[in-house]
Amino acid sequence: MLKQADAERSAADIWSELRREAEASGAAEPCLASYYHGAILNHANLPDSLSFLLASKLDSHTLPAMIVREVIAEAYADEPAMIAAAVRDICAYYDRDPACDQYLMPFLYFKGFQSLQAYRVANWLWHQGREGLALYFQNRISQEFGVDIHPAAQMGSGIMIDHATGVVIGETAVVHDDVSMLHSVTLGGSGCDEGKRHPTVCAGVMLSAGAKILGNICVGRQAKVGAGSVVLASVQPHTTVAGVPAKQVGVTVGQPALDMDQQLDDCCD
Repeated sequence: MLKQADAERSAADIWSELRREAEASGAAEPCLASYYHGAILNHANLPDSLSFLLASKLDSHTLPAMIVREVIAEAYADEPAMIAAAVRDICAYYDRDPACDQYLMPFLYFKGFQSLQAYRVANWLWHQGREGLALYFQNRISQEFGVDIHPAAQMGSGIMIDHATGVVIGETAVVHDDVSMLHSVTLGGSGCDEGKRHPTVCAGVMLSAGAKILGNICVGRQAKVGAGSVVLASVQPHTTVAGVPAKQVGVTVGQPALDMDQQLDDCCD
């Protein structure tokens, strides 16, 4: 059951909650008080805090945190929709993950959330024609978070990448809104042809741990892919597929991406 089902939460709402949680968490654990202050309480708003956090993660000798933060701030100023997407992503974790009882948790600690926000900046750079810097961001994101998303991939919002280690999303992949996926998911290409060669994942899809979706195929709305499956053909909406190669084993019930139910108890006999 969702903690705040169908509620629209603004950037101001989430920022207020993050500050409240940071103050309470700092009081409860004094050892981390300075961390909460530096990451959240010392900033004026959500974009400032998020740009600081991502820059501190992507810092390197080649591109220091101060320069990285300037790039991120430039992206947020040019495309405020990235902050709206970040808000929907935070809410996706809070609503769907039973282990997540604070908005603070994905923001500060979940690399799936952080890698997705860093990807959004790389995607912005790619579309600005700054492909070299976009690819540099991709490389740093992969090194820091263990998540490799090509900056040209198209990602919606309200996306939850749980645990995230080993997730790979290729150049021409498209992931729509309100998708949930777990670690070791691959949205990979097939063949050496130019053009669309990676999957499209429609809204509300659940991709279980280790699922591999390969080629220019489509996973239809509110479908579910079982753990460890290899999907080589398009998946119809509202169906469950599993196996190697994946085959239809049932019809989805409810909203797979929101329910986070990875069981195959909706299978056909």
